[in-house]
Amino acid sequence: MAPPRTHRMQHQQLIVTLYGLYAEGTGGSLRVSTLISMLAALGIDQQAARSTVSRLKSKGILLSQKEDGVARYALSRDILDIFNAYDQRIFAPERSKPGDPWALVVFSVPEAERNRRYELRAELTSLGFGFVAAGVAIAPSTGLEQAVERLASRKLDGYAEYFSGDYLKGGEIRQHVSQWWDLQTLDQEYSEFIDRYEGLVQEWQHRASLAAGFSVEDRLDAFHTYVPMLTMWRKFPYQDPNLPLEYLPEGWKAPRAKKAFLTLHGILEEPAAAYAKELVRTRGD
Repeated sequence: MAPPRTHRMQHQQLIVTLYGLYAEGTGGSLRVSTLISMLAALGIDQQAARSTVSRLKSKGILLSQKEDGVARYALSRDILDIFNAYDQRIFAPERSKPGDPWALVVFSVPEAERNRRYELRAELTSLGFGFVAAGVAIAPSTGLEQAVERLASRKLDGYAEYFSGDYLKGGEIRQHVSQWWDLQTLDQEYSEFIDRYEGLVQEWQHRASLAAGFSVEDRLDAFHTYVPMLTMWRKFPYQDPNLPLEYLPEGWKAPRAKKAFLTLHGILEEPAAAYAKELVRTRGD
């Protein structure tokens, strides 16, 4: 089975994943030729790759550097701090349990600064918060520390107050969480992940079982599959509040999607990294 195509995935997202995975060993930067070669291995032609790199440079997302007269790019820290290869929340997210406390972020932004209100809501949404009411965001308490850090780093914490507490009204909480979060859209996105990647599990398990190990072609295929897969997956542990399964709709697809991801991650991470390191070596990084 061929690896899924990457044309529907934004090139910027793929580049962030490449830097998060493979740039640490090169001091956080990559040669332009190395980056273009990595994108080519993902099926992105050179013209499109260079156009994307140029656009990201003009936006300040990629920062140009020179080392021994060779052009290199580093990723802006504002972007890189969202993801790295050891991100605990991406690879081992913690699901809350019934009865665990809730985190509340209560915020108020003057009308004259309503663009900051939009930024604040977007940041909280990206960290898995739902909204009980205007100016009141909620999430399991496990997400509070990261929210405090993120809002402070974006200079948004001056508009917010933070609380931890229990839900006291009683009754069935499941009906409320479907109002506080857009669970239907999130479940559909998990379904799309399953459709794209679950069918690859058996093939890669077979390849991994062969005594000869991974061939050069296997390592390329692993890279071509792993980078887009991780790019698609890494949004979920942030957007998904990881609520107790008891609070979620019947047939919630996150556990099935997570099983496929972790299985493929366990198989593909090493051969994909081996391919990337070979690209880095041959390009002189």
